[in-house]
Amino acid sequence: MEFSEKLQQLRKSKGLTQEELAQAIFVSRTAVSKWESGRGYPNIDSLKALAKFFSVTVDELLSTDEIITAAEEEKQELIGQYTSLLCHVMDVFTALLLFIPVFGNGADKRSVSFFSLTDTPHWIKIIYAVVISLTVLNGVCGLIISRLDKPLWSKHRLITGLALSVIACLLFMITRQPYAGVFCFAILIIKGWIFIRRKTCITR
Repeated sequence: MEFSEKLQQLRKSKGLTQEELAQAIFVSRTAVSKWESGRGYPNIDSLKALAKFFSVTVDELLSTDEIITAAEEEKQELIGQYTSLLCHVMDVFTALLLFIPVFGNGADKRSVSFFSLTDTPHWIKIIYAVVISLTVLNGVCGLIISRLDKPLWSKHRLITGLALSVIACLLFMITRQPYAGVFCFAILIIKGWIFIRRKTCITR
């Protein structure tokens, strides 16, 4: 009997709903539903909580192959979480563009902060502010979502963050603000490196 079937059997033997089991072991109902439908395995902590709750051993819940699969899934999940966290933090760091002197200003292109720009058209400054704000907001939302059990939402934030980084790079290069462009390009390179490291770790 597979883990998903064992879990359903144990839950029903206690007359519990998925919601009640989820509350008992401090996980989401979505997680319990996923386990019972065979779409994944609990992490080590949840597995121990299930074994304790149903008064069985971990070996009784999972076969050797399932334990290996569960460990691999947990590894990939952790790597994904750390990747998302780092990328969202990089998005939040984009806020530094508002305060550090990376914008050329005046005939001598003296370096000033965003708020000290005087020779840039007002509409361009608005575009700068919108792109920077959206990137930071995306990062903040991503950090909040990473605390929830919503991997798909987090993936959307990662894609949006990459797109915004590309847009920021192009925007600053087109408007001849190379230092700000290099700053955004550096963030984009770091994100790319993080994704490559993620894939490397997962395939090991």
